[in-house]
Amino acid sequence: MAGRYDPLTRTAIRGGRTTVPPAPTPGTAPGAAKATGTGKAAGPGPRTRTWTPPGPLDLGLVLGPLRRGPADPTFRITPGAVWRATRTPAGPATLRVAQDGAGPGVTATAWGPGADWILDGLPDLLGAADDPAAFVPRHRLVHASHRRRPGLRLTRTGLVLESLIPTVLEQKVTADEAYRAWRRLVRQYGEPAPGTGASTGTGQTPAPDLYVMPDPRTWALIPSWDWHKAGVDAKRSATIVRAARSAARLEEAAAMDLPAATARLEAIPGIGPWTSSETLQRSNGAADAVTTGDLHLPGIIGYALAGDRDADDAAMLELLAPYAGQRHRAARLVLLAGTAPPRRAPRMPRGDIGRL
Repeated sequence: MAGRYDPLTRTAIRGGRTTVPPAPTPGTAPGAAKATGTGKAAGPGPRTRTWTPPGPLDLGLVLGPLRRGPADPTFRITPGAVWRATRTPAGPATLRVAQDGAGPGVTATAWGPGADWILDGLPDLLGAADDPAAFVPRHRLVHASHRRRPGLRLTRTGLVLESLIPTVLEQKVTADEAYRAWRRLVRQYGEPAPGTGASTGTGQTPAPDLYVMPDPRTWALIPSWDWHKAGVDAKRSATIVRAARSAARLEEAAAMDLPAATARLEAIPGIGPWTSSETLQRSNGAADAVTTGDLHLPGIIGYALAGDRDADDAAMLELLAPYAGQRHRAARLVLLAGTAPPRRAPRMPRGDIGRL
């Protein structure tokens, strides 16, 4: 329930206003190598791949939901490109994705042991498995939001734990508290991302300072006092430890359909419908994984579609029923439209149990 009231400025809200500024020189992308042959460079250097999406693509809208706050150590935006550090089944990897200003093509460059794995999954990451044509707007506001954002596609990372852990950190706290905990734990227990902090090997712009999140064993071994210093209470830390110990089983959910994947995640104590939906929206690209149990989302959906700021989950699901199979996309379009009820109460107070 992490501070999701403002539907546009909160990056936690499925991308928020995440934008990618244009590259300094049209048609060029600093730090990216040109693809050759099979699309992957030989040797220990960076691998590259080019891919042409089947339709319009907005990198900020597609990859924005993977960003956990403006200072996320695993995610960075530079002019013309999006960078992310991740832990793949083949090992850590750094990915840089840039669009060619002269055409629809996308150039991706990757570093590290997981470079080939993440480049193989590039189309799914950029929404190739998504089917925007299956969505039919049923409300005027949704139709207008849909028309203004032809480049919106739902990402699919194929990685469950990297979305699950920050989502657990966001349970029942403000976004700022969750972001602070994520930054601290990743920088303290993670590792510098491959190819960052130095030359990228392309002879151009160095990569930003990024970190790869800890592996499951490291998450499970974080001592209680460091969870406390990061502002994470015992309930959330215990949930993350249980998830880390079942990481292999949870990662299998990335290949399951939505009901089976939801059941697999919610078999872990501490993971409920809110957490499973927020995770599967990213890891599986689940277009129908509507978030329930959220503090603000029902009121925003109810106000935007029916003028009912006091809507609960049942009312929200009734309003989204015409979008069955695409309810998450519909909810996101409502949020991106920026129509939210005016506040009637102060913001949720920010806490820091690490100072206790």
